[in-house]
Formats: sequence, structure tokens, C-alpha cells
Amino acid sequence: MKRHLVPTLAAAAALALLTACGGGSPEPAADGRQTIKLALWNYATTPEFKAIIDGFEQANPGIDVQPVDILADDYAEKVTTMLAGGDSTDVLTMKNVIDYSRFGTRGQLVPLTDEAKKLDPAKYSGLDAYDLDGKYFALPYRQDFWVLYYNKALLEQAGVAESKLHNLSWDGYAELAKSLTKGSGGGKVYGAYQHTWRSVVQATAAAQTGSDLLGGDYGFFKDQYKLTLDLQQHGALMPWATASSQKVTYNTMFSTGKAVLMPMGTWYASTLLADTKAGKTKVEWGVAPLPQRATDGKVTTFGSPTAFAVNKNSKNADAAKKFVEWAASEAGATAVAQAGVTPALQSQKILDTYFALPGVPQDEVAKKAFKPDQVALEMPVSDKSSDVDQLLTEEHELVMTGEKSLDDGVAEMSKRVKNEVG
Repeated sequence: MKRHLVPTLAAAAALALLTACGGGSPEPAADGRQTIKLALWNYATTPEFKAIIDGFEQANPGIDVQPVDILADDYAEKVTTMLAGGDSTDVLTMKNVIDYSRFGTRGQLVPLTDEAKKLDPAKYSGLDAYDLDGKYFALPYRQDFWVLYYNKALLEQAGVAESKLHNLSWDGYAELAKSLTKGSGGGKVYGAYQHTWRSVVQATAAAQTGSDLLGGDYGFFKDQYKLTLDLQQHGALMPWATASSQKVTYNTMFSTGKAVLMPMGTWYASTLLADTKAGKTKVEWGVAPLPQRATDGKVTTFGSPTAFAVNKNSKNADAAKKFVEWAASEAGATAVAQAGVTPALQSQKILDTYFALPGVPQDEVAKKAFKPDQVALEMPVSDKSSDVDQLLTEEHELVMTGEKSLDDGVAEMSKRVKNEVG
């Protein structure tokens, strides 16, 4: 079928008007087909959405899925506004568990506890993140976690064997990033690029020290900040202020060969696969486990699942539930893996599907990266998550720009979370 995207603002206005007028059950199409609307982001550049929709429509020929496309950076705010206005978009993509927690605790989502209990927690990575006091309001279809991307050619030119990345410590990462930094000005190649998100530092520290991001004591951040600030001071990382003010994208830094090493989520592999296929990048890339603090050979990283939920105001709840369940099924997971994205459902069959994709690194370093021993949740699910995230982000920016010393910044994080969130 020819798929029509719904412009977000127009859709929100139209749906708000519909709600104001009393809504009501949708008129059935003349041919008996049913249409459900799905809120998502960056449809053209997020390949798993099309893969899931196409697969679902093929398995359910009486239901069409109409994407409601929203800019990724605006997604949380737009969906929050839409729900507050009584929008009835049937299926909502839960971009992260922080937003999920907010929508779930506000009663804006249809309970999916019975559907969640049909899933095997041992096979669904991230399923427990959607447990809100024993109730579920979303089912995960995708599970991302952080790995280390590297530029094979630049590593080879520097005489560094890829096997060195197999069990890389953070100290080893810092030493390597400094040695790989070359040039100056517009021709400079940074040894590493760390994006501006606070999680690059904070979630890494929490995951690898077993610490609590909601606890209000953040001394465990210091070692990871010291390493990052030292790399920035030595010019091995682009300054945080430059990356932020110039809105530098991580894809630009890595896919144009401006950075040799880059910690990033597994979702980025799908972009690299698509860009390589389209001839947009010629970078030959590899994937290694995220560098570690511990030296026991085990890999601990952090990540976050992505899920679909049904809007409490949906007029097509049964069809919407069917979509959510299909996306979480083995058929949905296969579609996600074939799009170059790691599904929430994890099995050897799904892993084989992923590694069979043309362009996916096949070496042992990559296979270890895609099978971490532990994946900690990027941010624990709580009614405090959103507020803590906001405070930690604000203080992170001050530390990274040098407006606050590391000691003062960490002390302020602890003070503000305890006093302002409790």
C-alpha cells in the first residue's frame, strides 16, 4: 500500500479537535479495513519502523498502520503534549523508560500486564524495566546497549591490532585515544569522540560500579569524569562546548573519519549499514565491547529497551494491542534484526539473523561486543527518574564546560537531587 505520513502538528490539532467534539468510534472503511496510527520518530532514517510495519501488515492484511512522524529531538515533548490534549493516536513508541514511567504512572496507557506475562523474562532483555508495581503498560521490541565503534583503517595505519580492543580498559582507551589523535584545524582526527549526552559518563560509571543513579550520592561519577575531562584537555576529544554549540552529530564525526574510537549504542550499526549501502560513507568500521573498569574479562555495559504501548484514548485498542504483541514476537524480532537493530527478544536464531546481514562485523571482537555479560538500565524506572535526569543533565553541562569544578559539580548533583527530588 502507499503509506501516508501524518504531519505531527496537523495531526495533533485534528485529533485534539476530534476529542473536543466528543470523539467516538471510528467509521469503518468501505472495504472493511482498519487503520491504526503509530507515533514514532524520524521514520525515513529509522529502518526498524518500516520493517515492523511492513511485517505486521503482511501478517494482518485487514489492518493498515499509519505512521505519525515526529522529530527525534522533539518526540518526548510532543507525545507529552499530545496525551495531555486527549490525542487518540493508537500506538505510542516508548523511546525510553523515563518517558514510559511518566506516561504509565499518569494512567495514560492501556494496561498490558496479561500480554507481558506471556513473555519469557529470560529471553526478553529489558522486560523488567516496564514493571510498574507489578503492572505493565508496554512491551519491548528493541534492546540497545553501548559498545565501542572503531575505524579499522585508521587503527591499522597507527599499527594497532584490532585484538587490542577485545579486553580494553578505560585507561587503555584513554592511552589509545591520545596516541591516535592527529592533525589540527579542519583536518584534525580525534582519537575518540564522546557525544554530549550525560549518560556517556554517568550511566557508564553507574553500570560498571554497580551504583544507583537515583540514590543522590554521586561520588562514583568522579573517575569517569576525570578520564573524560583529561582527554578533552589533551585534545583527544572534541571539547564538549564545541560539540554542543555547533550541534555536532556523532554520525558526522565517525562516518567521515573525524574520530577513530566512539562509544555509542548498538542502534548506530543500522545507520552505518544503511549509509554504507547507499554510498554515503566509506568508513570501514568495527565493533568492540565497551571499555571496562574491572579486569575480570567480563563485559558490563548499559542500555535501554524501546517499546510500544497503547494509548488509553485509542479507538482501536484491540488492533493496537495486536500490533504491540506482534512487534514483541519472534516474527517482529526477526524483522527488527533484519533491519540491523538488536531486538528485545534474544536467542541464537535471532543473533544469527543479525550477523547474517551484509556488512555486519563477523570477527570475535564484534561477537563479544554483542553478547555482554551484563546490561544495566540506563536510568532506573521510578516516578523520580524524569526529575533526576533533568538535574543531572544540567550539572553535567556545567562540569563539561568548566563552569563548575568536578568536585563542586558532583557535590551539587547530590545536593540538588536530595533537596529538590527527595
